[in-house]
Amino acid sequence: MNQLSGKVAVITGAGSGMGAAIARLFAQEGATVALLDLNEQHCQEIAKQCSEYGVQTSCHAVNVTDSDGVRATIASIVAEHGGIDILVNSAGILDETPFLEMSPETFDKTIAVDLKGVYLCSRWAAPEMVKRGGGRIINIASQLGIKGGINLAHYCAAKAGVIGFTKSLALELAPHKILANVIAPGPIVTPLMDGLSSEWKKMKQSELPLGRFGQPHEVAPTALLLASSPGGDLYTGQTLGPNSGDVMP
Repeated sequence: MNQLSGKVAVITGAGSGMGAAIARLFAQEGATVALLDLNEQHCQEIAKQCSEYGVQTSCHAVNVTDSDGVRATIASIVAEHGGIDILVNSAGILDETPFLEMSPETFDKTIAVDLKGVYLCSRWAAPEMVKRGGGRIINIASQLGIKGGINLAHYCAAKAGVIGFTKSLALELAPHKILANVIAPGPIVTPLMDGLSSEWKKMKQSELPLGRFGQPHEVAPTALLLASSPGGDLYTGQTLGPNSGDVMP
């Protein structure tokens, strides 16, 4: 307990799914949590749950593809909580679209949320970590960014981009004692999976050595490991895979 006491954690996509599970666990471990989500109502609900652990919380409705909005939100968090130690980029979208039917608009939207959003939040949070003398950036990708997936070329491209982007951050920010890592989960039962057909889910489940999809609370401890010390102190540029055995590097 209290592995994150005294730390300020910013979590995007915190209104549901993995982001919400990570926010609750971080709060349980003593972190001040600043929650970002497009859905303010959901964000407020999770912030209320986090506050029950006796930590400071704040809720910020923001579109992670909006550069000015993200920058203003980061500034607001710093003003309210004094700085940023941990950033978890969990916001994302997912829909199933065959490549031969995929419009440029669909591709661009997915790249904007799932990749550009990670860049924007990292871009404005990292300088605040430099001021604090270090920090942790934890980006949620997907095992599909490693192996690809049927009808998900746009999503796979974005998540592969997150992995490459994070490796570059790890190299460039190491002198500032900022550690950057990726969590690449397998299929996790979250609202994000509503964009997938039952046929796709059945096919994917049959491929998994463990034979089942994961739950958000099973991913959150990996984020805690990467955020904590000494547990996460030697991880940077790494991709950790709670993925039911779907990818075995």
